[in-house]
Amino acid sequence: MAESNDSVSVDMEKIYLGGKEHLIRTGRGSVSVIVYGDQDKPALLTYPDLALNPSLLLHNFCIYHISPPGHELGAAAICPEDSVPSVDDLADQIIEVLNFFGLGAVMCMGVTAGAYILTLFAMKYRERVLGLILVSPLCKAPSWTEWIYNKVMSNLLYFYGMCGLLKECLLQRYFSKEVRGNAGVPESDIVQACRRLLDERQSINVFRFLQAINRRPDIAEGLKRLRCRTLIFVGDSSPFHSEALDMISKLDRRFSALVEVQACGSMVTEEQPHAMLIPMEFFFMGYGLYRPCHFSDSPRSPLSPSCISPELLSPESMGLKLKPIKTRISLDV
Repeated sequence: MAESNDSVSVDMEKIYLGGKEHLIRTGRGSVSVIVYGDQDKPALLTYPDLALNPSLLLHNFCIYHISPPGHELGAAAICPEDSVPSVDDLADQIIEVLNFFGLGAVMCMGVTAGAYILTLFAMKYRERVLGLILVSPLCKAPSWTEWIYNKVMSNLLYFYGMCGLLKECLLQRYFSKEVRGNAGVPESDIVQACRRLLDERQSINVFRFLQAINRRPDIAEGLKRLRCRTLIFVGDSSPFHSEALDMISKLDRRFSALVEVQACGSMVTEEQPHAMLIPMEFFFMGYGLYRPCHFSDSPRSPLSPSCISPELLSPESMGLKLKPIKTRISLDV
């Protein structure tokens, strides 16, 4: 077991779904990080939404997947008396994780609540973020509608645990009605897999993360000062569709682009991952991070955005001729 200093240490390492899991103690509590792939490759940091685990993996990267506190497989229930972490605490955990693994600037990819945490991290530690890939992201404080909805879910979690009604609430958060099924159409395999995953979550741990997200501050104004390239995906059936549109309007147009995926909910990574491939390829090419052959330069020192011509930072360079671009993918494919 590795140990870097008194405040950050690895308590546990184990193999998990082809990756090695590290349970790392930070100054703001323990956090699980699963490392997939060759650590000599460029780093891609991922952070999931509420109650979820890792999803899309990319062969050109070493993936460092951070789980929200207590969301890792087999996690014990966090003591109810422990204080709920703030979103700033969760963002500050990330810098300790990067320092532990000896990582410099990294690419970041997050989904909904995870997208908010990574955006906040990029705003606080600009020099440590190469670029952001955000899926159905959040940037504002909860609306009254979301706040009440989250409080209902919090009460269900606290009093009834991961009950059937709560699962339905979460599935509506994640997926479009096309894959959730109805009276005449069975729900898809990805929804069934998600149901099984939710059964494995510790209710009190999900409750704590939901509380932290429901107390999040508005960071929309700070987006204007964000200079890393940002690629946003959102399904047009996502409950957070309007928030993604608002977020792209706040970002510098020279460094950002939006892809709207039709007939899709929040979890574009699971529901229609093929709609993400071409925009992401162009996005990574702008950094020299997506190549069919071996890297000719050091993978730990990818092409810096400061060395890229302005043309490569435009939405067109990402393969996006319009902003937002609508991409319809047949569900029968």
